[in-house]
Amino acid sequence: MKYLDEYRDPKLAQVLIDSLRRKPFSRGEIRLMEICGTHTVSIFRSGLRQLLPPAVKLISGPGCPVCVTANEDIDRAIWLARQPGVILTTFGDLVRVPGSDSSLNIERSRGADVRIVYASLDALQIARENPGRQVVFIGIGFETTAPTIAAAVKQAAKTGVENFSVFSAHKLLPPAMRALLEAREVKLDGFLCPGHVSIVIGAGAYVEVVENYGVPCVVTGFEPLDILQGVAGAVDLIEEGRAEVLNLYRRAVTWEGNLAARNIIDEIFEPADCTWRGIGMIPKSGLAFRPGWEKFDASRRFSMPDIRVREHPGCKCGEVLRGVLTPPECGLFRKVCTPQDPKGPCMVSGEGTCGAYYRYHQE
Repeated sequence: MKYLDEYRDPKLAQVLIDSLRRKPFSRGEIRLMEICGTHTVSIFRSGLRQLLPPAVKLISGPGCPVCVTANEDIDRAIWLARQPGVILTTFGDLVRVPGSDSSLNIERSRGADVRIVYASLDALQIARENPGRQVVFIGIGFETTAPTIAAAVKQAAKTGVENFSVFSAHKLLPPAMRALLEAREVKLDGFLCPGHVSIVIGAGAYVEVVENYGVPCVVTGFEPLDILQGVAGAVDLIEEGRAEVLNLYRRAVTWEGNLAARNIIDEIFEPADCTWRGIGMIPKSGLAFRPGWEKFDASRRFSMPDIRVREHPGCKCGEVLRGVLTPPECGLFRKVCTPQDPKGPCMVSGEGTCGAYYRYHQE
């Protein structure tokens, strides 16, 4: 099959579907994990699962940055919001994620100054406008958001903004892929890799996963046809017994990635051990401030106490993020946990698997 950098051709979609349905699947069922919340939503919204042959199973993994933020980091953000004189800034989805005994939204209703921003530079501007207060930005997300946050830190240093800091809860995707494969909780035959992360880190970043675990990685865009081509490409590789990196998002992703973005991440941050919701601590899967930049580290600026984390009883977000369970297999799904009253982040976030199931999946 020749794959094209085309994502709006309905005839090509039918060709791909017909080709998949004719496959003999000599190796049996093929299980592919998408590790991108945008992919998950696009798959459900387009009904792509229903178009695939029964032998092809799509499993949603830890691709939602809000969802994989550990409960302890949510609790730390809540603690920061409670500190006198602090303006806490964050992306929108995070404010509704429940922590052990509260949420940022609840703290805001109690008087905490929690502000939703659309970019880290917005938080920096708030710091400029409020020189007498400490402005903390909660830095979450994968390699996609890290460059912009690093740029905000550099700008703060350059312009002498002393009341700006970042609580870094960033995540790096390839270490999580390795952790999932090593855990062997779920049989995975291949990965559909996220387009936006791959724009930064490059398709070459997945070579280590391919070479060490023998699992193909296919980089795809976000349109349904992009994802369908990714599925078809992964199936072809698996059926042929080839473990390779296949870049099917060439209109945006190069092999080496965005070197300017990678360089600014490396200038400000360094890999650090990091806890993921549902997975636990993964070595070198997060980002910490490098020496020389620690004064912008909110976890150092504020003396955070030890926080005792309490998970919501019955919430299965961790198992959903690992692909062990689907949302309907959680006893809270639709009954107790809804977008209006979420019990876990997978129902809160616009990229969460539970939210996608709730909106689009017909049981």
